[in-house]
Amino acid sequence: MNAKMDTSDACDLRFGQVGIANVRIKRVDAAALCEELERRVRTAPQLFARAAVVLDLSPLLKLPDDGTVDALLEAVRSAGMLPVGLAYGTSETEALARRMGLPLIAKFRAAYEPADGDVAVAPASAPAPVREVVREAAPVEPAAERVASTLHHDGTVRSGQQVYARDRDLVVTGTVANAAEVIADGDIHIYGSLRGRAMAGAQGDTDARIFVHDFRAELVAIAGHYRVFEQIPKDLEGQSVRCWLEGEKLLLAKL
Repeated sequence: MNAKMDTSDACDLRFGQVGIANVRIKRVDAAALCEELERRVRTAPQLFARAAVVLDLSPLLKLPDDGTVDALLEAVRSAGMLPVGLAYGTSETEALARRMGLPLIAKFRAAYEPADGDVAVAPASAPAPVREVVREAAPVEPAAERVASTLHHDGTVRSGQQVYARDRDLVVTGTVANAAEVIADGDIHIYGSLRGRAMAGAQGDTDARIFVHDFRAELVAIAGHYRVFEQIPKDLEGQSVRCWLEGEKLLLAKL
């Protein structure tokens, strides 16, 4: 008599948003890439150590050969980050991804890339299971126009949770915990403690602002320009702080 086969599901497959950084390669130099990424990891190990990254080859005039790309991937690993795929590009990029046995990833947090330097690294959390995401749907509007309405989030934004205000401002009346994220295409107002990450002007609005009642942030970013804090400056820790862009420089000051 045959043993009864277990027909229950072996797994549960779901799709969600995870923390992935985008590493844009502007020149083919594996040693320089490793050195730059190691510097980023040393500067903010909680943010970048073992962070999942996507290798973006689109800035290069010519797509590197397989051996060169393999060397770049190994440089990322040696620096302490984990390459998980290639950024979507041309049909040649797709063929390269197939040969390298890597997925081609079309969407990642490219909005938070710095504008200068040979290597651009978008902020990302360490690889983790699919995080809880709180989203508010909004009608699609021209990028130049900001919707007047505001998304209000009452209470704590928990560790691993993300709140995104698409095409609008975000007001949080509570604490943003460590490893939590609040993102807005407009301004961000936090009437509580910011212990995690706040990213305003996510679609490139350089006039966006961040206002925090109790500043203890891991990271703040406006229109792709960001600052990481391993140690909060003494004059800002626990203070009411505003963040804004002046040219390409992200500035912070007490309110």
